[in-house]
Amino acid sequence: MAADERFDGRIALVTGARGGIGSATAAALRERGAIVFATDVAASALSPDQDLSNGAELALDVTRKRDVEDVVGLVERSAGAVDLLVNVAGVVSFGSAAALEEAEWDRVLAINLKGSFLAAQAVIPGMKRARFGRIVNLGSVVGKNAGNARPWLSPDEQARAGNVAYGVSKAGVHAMTAFLAKELAAFGVTVNAVAPGPIATTMTTTFPEALRALIPVGRMGEMSDVVRAILFLASKDAGFVNGEVLDVNGGMWCD
Repeated sequence: MAADERFDGRIALVTGARGGIGSATAAALRERGAIVFATDVAASALSPDQDLSNGAELALDVTRKRDVEDVVGLVERSAGAVDLLVNVAGVVSFGSAAALEEAEWDRVLAINLKGSFLAAQAVIPGMKRARFGRIVNLGSVVGKNAGNARPWLSPDEQARAGNVAYGVSKAGVHAMTAFLAKELAAFGVTVNAVAPGPIATTMTTTFPEALRALIPVGRMGEMSDVVRAILFLASKDAGFVNGEVLDVNGGMWCD
């Protein structure tokens, strides 16, 4: 995909759009001509007379099925069926499995995994009718490598790197991606994921230097690294890429 490929006429829904990766993805899609609905739990309420035909920021709690369905319905009535969903909404969790609270497990799985599923489920009917669509989920290297921390060397690392709840939620996203990819392929819909390694965002400010040194390319990832991967998978030219979990981790994990 060329870096300047256009997304004119595409109706894009981005979750977690006030976070680093989400906001950068929404901005990149707008720059390329997409009509972007940027959703986030922290977004402000709409004004009653707001024009939504050219996109908008919408408040959305992805853990609530009815709220997700209402937002997708609003987008469809205002601009048309969503043909590009980018599931970025997510939270990280730290600490040991032994000390993990049940409520924290539920919080992380609800947002990262259930939220991604509910958003995908809500856009499937419109994509099927159009016989075209792109769903791009956000996974993680932690969903593949059982975590970056090395607690057998330094227990403190587990307090500053993604834990079992986060890893399980992202591994679930990877598995969900494969299931949806097979189910929707016959309708012209592809479902893929991007699995970033450590990316320099507000979520990784405490990432231990000892773990940073294990990244073969010698640096933390940048949001632009992830956004470029998302744009590729979202493009029309990527129609034969389906069920892929695209690693963007500087060589930290290779498979």
